[in-house]
Amino acid sequence: MSIRDVYIVDAVRTPIGKFGGALSSVRPDDLAAHVVKALVDRSPDLDPARIDDVYFGDANGAGEDNRDVARMAVLLAGLPTSVPGVTVNRLCGSGLEAVIQAARAVALGDASVAVAGGVESMSRAPWVLQKPERAFPAGHQQLHSTTLGWRMTNPRMPAEWTVSLGEGAELVADKHGLTREAQDAFALASHQKAAEAWAKGLYDGEVVPYPGVELERDECIRDNTSLEALARLKPSFRPDGGTVTAGNASPLNDGAAALLIVDEEGLRATGREPLARIRASAVTGIEPQLFGLGPVEAVRRALEKAGRGFADLTTFELNEAFAAQSLGCLAEWPELDPAVVNPRGGAIAIGHPLGASGARLAGAVAHQLAAADSGTGLAALCIGVGQGLALVLER
Repeated sequence: MSIRDVYIVDAVRTPIGKFGGALSSVRPDDLAAHVVKALVDRSPDLDPARIDDVYFGDANGAGEDNRDVARMAVLLAGLPTSVPGVTVNRLCGSGLEAVIQAARAVALGDASVAVAGGVESMSRAPWVLQKPERAFPAGHQQLHSTTLGWRMTNPRMPAEWTVSLGEGAELVADKHGLTREAQDAFALASHQKAAEAWAKGLYDGEVVPYPGVELERDECIRDNTSLEALARLKPSFRPDGGTVTAGNASPLNDGAAALLIVDEEGLRATGREPLARIRASAVTGIEPQLFGLGPVEAVRRALEKAGRGFADLTTFELNEAFAAQSLGCLAEWPELDPAVVNPRGGAIAIGHPLGASGARLAGAVAHQLAAADSGTGLAALCIGVGQGLALVLER
């Protein structure tokens, strides 16, 4: 069996909305359908019936994104009912996992044209109530929020594995001696780069606003923040001596992203030039409490598979779940030039809608490589419960 070359033809995303913000009135299945429709509409020569499968990442899946949101997106987008859809879950890496699974199907010849993406509405994530162990309980019952993090945790899990995500970021800060000042400076740079990229129109070619919603730009970017303003925020997870705050962590968000992935035959069917070619991917595991360092080994393995090194990178989209975890990863890649990392801002400013973020990163790398007209790019995320995921693209 021959392995086919795999191309990214196009990538789109919504502006990222803040928790309870502009996109909070939009169902996640509608967000997903919007980016799927927008993506297909941008390739008018492609017959939508030629799409072999739609892969979508979704981390929570407990509310309106239940019952296979990928298939719901296909139907709501008006694609032919013959187009199937599958939803994948690798928590924060779900959107990138969808891209990798679609690329694998195309490479193996199981598909010629595929759509991959991700969606999350953290605003609309519901509370859930467990069924009682017996009928007619007399006591109160607990509702669990499905927005973020551990819930209904198995008591067999060691306590050190089930710390909060924020405490996990604090552990990475401890491990690498990362100061509050360094984390705040990293966060400030994220906002400044994102604001500058938007001002220069660098996101105009990939962001597709949701119709009827007044949101043209990522909602959490703070153009006028400063080190002084960030320094005034209290630690969120360790009241005494903590370094992780709401200002140097990614916010809670809503959004969706989608990519068109094809082989040579599918590329001819689109009549378009590809943005980039997919070269390699890797996934790794780590102790759950150190999830923030998950990308360290995944990135190394993906680059090795691609026959590339850090010096070859033109751009590197590293998801900024927390400044501490991003800085921790960078500390373990001394050969990497930090100037190529998140040149248009990262998740601290842009936002982190869990299931969509990986697809956003892959799309961002593809568009940046197309703008440069050559180079090697990399997308990577840390993943709650201790995993890392990375994807190498080239043009």
